[in-house]
Amino acid sequence: MSCCEVQMEGGKQLFAQASAVSIHTGNIVNWSRLKKKCPSSPSEELQDCIRETLEKWCCQVSPELLKEPPATLECTITQDVDSISPEEREEVKVSAKLFLSDPDSSGIKDAVKKACSALAVSQLDSVIIAPPPLEDGASLSLSHLQPYWEELETLVQSQSIVAIGTSDLDKVLLEQLYQWAQVKPSSNQVNLASCCVMPPELTAFAKEYDIQLLTHSDPKELIPMLSFQEAVIASIQDNLAYEWITKWVLRYSVIVKSRGIIKSKGYLVYAKRIHY
Repeated sequence: MSCCEVQMEGGKQLFAQASAVSIHTGNIVNWSRLKKKCPSSPSEELQDCIRETLEKWCCQVSPELLKEPPATLECTITQDVDSISPEEREEVKVSAKLFLSDPDSSGIKDAVKKACSALAVSQLDSVIIAPPPLEDGASLSLSHLQPYWEELETLVQSQSIVAIGTSDLDKVLLEQLYQWAQVKPSSNQVNLASCCVMPPELTAFAKEYDIQLLTHSDPKELIPMLSFQEAVIASIQDNLAYEWITKWVLRYSVIVKSRGIIKSKGYLVYAKRIHY
């Protein structure tokens, strides 16, 4: 058995004993494999990244880790992580979009903290929130948004985030949020798959209150539970992969301000094992 195969077995063993896993893909801009294969969707890109990261991590498992298996696995490929030096911090903008899969808003603080730590920064310049998908037939309302927005406001007040934004709010809901919120939304993403042209009433409201309207092509659920489990099976061959569910996904981009180019892009994923 080769060294990598031994480490792979160790990785499987650790995964089987873990109750939670935190995955950081590192900077995927530099991944040659993804450049050769252009993902057809954000969901496919993330699934590929999770699979690739877990495969690499398994081949680098330290024997010391096996002596005292942690309850929460930190699956990161250190050499793939591009942290931001203090000298370049003012030259870049760090933006993130946080996709929640769980109604519990406490994951927001954890996600932002992990992103800041991974990139070696004290704050993120902007965070857009994507609330958990609603049950069929349910409509997003202010009461759904409030717990998540209050958590974001706390992070703005503690200077962990500079600006916060929303995703897929129509004019009525955006106005309700704006009037209620202490920290006003600085942006609102609109999915052009459901709206080829920006609604005039939304455009007018955003202009009046200085809210930036952005476009996106993300699905409501960035990575469905089954897709995450398939990525785990493909990389770890975990027979209990069906017990894993994602709690949140944070996608970040580091953009060079003067040139408008993406210097770094990556994903942080947090999942827990649910014992049935």
